Amino acid sequence: MTVLDITLITLAILALLGVIFEEIIHINKAKTTLFFGTLSWMLLFLFSGSTDETAVVSAGLSESIAEIAGLWLFLVAAMTFVAYLNKKGMIENMIYLIMPRHVTERRLLFLTGLFCFLFSSLADNITATLVSCSLILSLNLELKKRLQFVVLVVFSVNSGGVSLITGDVTTLMIFLAEKVEILTLLTLAIPASITVFILAVLLSRGLDGTVELKGSTTDVRTVDAVIAGLFLVTIIGTITVNALFSVPPVLTFLFGLSIMFLVSRFMSDDNDLDPILEYIRVIEFETLLFFLGILLLVGMLKEIHALDSLVAIYDVLPPIYANYLMGIFSAVIDNVPLTAALLKAGIDMSPAEWMGLTYAVGVGGSLLVIGSAAGIVAMSKIDGLTFGSYMRFVVHLLLAYSMGYAGVLILGRFVLA
Repeated sequence: MTVLDITLITLAILALLGVIFEEIIHINKAKTTLFFGTLSWMLLFLFSGSTDETAVVSAGLSESIAEIAGLWLFLVAAMTFVAYLNKKGMIENMIYLIMPRHVTERRLLFLTGLFCFLFSSLADNITATLVSCSLILSLNLELKKRLQFVVLVVFSVNSGGVSLITGDVTTLMIFLAEKVEILTLLTLAIPASITVFILAVLLSRGLDGTVELKGSTTDVRTVDAVIAGLFLVTIIGTITVNALFSVPPVLTFLFGLSIMFLVSRFMSDDNDLDPILEYIRVIEFETLLFFLGILLLVGMLKEIHALDSLVAIYDVLPPIYANYLMGIFSAVIDNVPLTAALLKAGIDMSPAEWMGLTYAVGVGGSLLVIGSAAGIVAMSKIDGLTFGSYMRFVVHLLLAYSMGYAGVLILGRFVLA
C-alpha cells in the first residue's frame, strides 16, 4: 500500500467521522463529505505517475459522475414534487382528512405507524418525519408516550421507504445497480408492514388515554389536486414502464416533472410571486450534496482497491448473515456510504440476497436514533428524545428488525425461487 493510498483512506475515515460527530463539531455533513470527496480525486490526479494512470483515474471519475448524475436528477424531480405539495398544504390536509378527530392513544399509534409507512414510500424520509413530528407535538402527550410514538415513527418511516425507489436512497442505489428488479422490491412491503404492526403492538403498552386532533384543513386549489394526482401517476408509471419496457426511472420522473411545470403554467397563475420553478430551489440540497460527497469518496476507494477488505466479511459468513450484520452496522455508519461501498466492492449475491441487503440497510438504521435521517430529524424536533432515551427501546427495535429480515428471507425463497 502506497503513501497516497494511506492518505486517501485516512481522508475517507475523517469524512466518516465528520458525519458521525456532526452534532459535536457543528459542521454540516454535506460540507465535510464534499470537501474530502473532491480533495481525494484531486490528489489522485495530482499524484498519478503516468499518462496511462491519469487516463484510468479520469475514466473512474467519469463513471462515478455518471452514477451520481442519475441519482441526483431522480431525487431532484421527486423532491420537487414533495416540496410543492408540502408548501401547498396538501400533505397536512391529507393527515387531518384521514385521522379521526377523537381517538384513543393506542389506535392513534397504529394509525400513525400506517401513515408513516405509506407516506414514506412516496415521499422522502425527512418530509415524512417532519410531518409526523408535527402531529405528535400537537397531541401534548407526556414524555414517555411521546417517545413511544416517535420511536414508531422512525422505524415506520425507514420501513416504508425500502419497497419503492422513491422512498429510500439506498433502495434506489441498489435498483440502479441492477441488483433487484423494481417489481421484486414492491414485495418488501409485505414483511416491512407486518413488522411495523408488531412494533406498534410492543410499543402500545400504557397507551390507554384518548386524544383530540386540533388540526385544520386549508382550501385546495384544483391545480394542486391535479399535481398531487400527477405525482401518484408518475410513481405508478415509473414502475410500469420500467417493468415492461426498461425505461430508466430518472427519465420517467423528469418527464413527470416537466408535465408538472406545464400543468402549473396553464392551470394557475404561475407568476413572479409563486413561480413553479422556485420549488426546485427549496428542496434539500444539503442532502444532495452529502450524497455527492459520499459517492465521490466511495468511487475513490474503489479506484485504489480499498473496498476489497469490506468483502472479507462475506468470505467468512454466508450473505444472509453478513447482510443482517450490515443492517446493524448501518445504525452506526450512515447507510448511504455503506451501501455504495458494498455495491462498488463487487460482491456476488443472488437477487434474493440483494433483497435482504436492501431491507437490512434501509431499516437497520432505526436501531439507533443517530442511525438514519429520520432519527436525526426527530431528535431535533422532539424535546426529550435523546440517544439514551431512544436506547430504552432498542430491544423492541432489534426484535422488529430481526423479524422483518427473517420475513424477507422467507419471501425471497418464494418470489425469487
